[in-house]
Amino acid sequence: MSTEALQWFKSTYSGDEGGQCLEVAHSGPQSGKVTVVHLRDSKNPAEPGLRVSPQAWAAFTAAQ
Repeated sequence: MSTEALQWFKSTYSGDEGGQCLEVAHSGPQSGKVTVVHLRDSKNPAEPGLRVSPQAWAAFTAAQ
């Protein structure tokens, strides 16, 4: 899937100051089940980002 076709969003904790933000997008089959979590730097959206499994993303976001 092209990263241009993804619907990217920023964390609700990100401000509007134009600072360093991580953008996230989900992709998966037509059923709507997320199979890949895409991550990119909001300042460099054309640069390659990371792709991780939903399980890895859940573990990362749950870490304290």
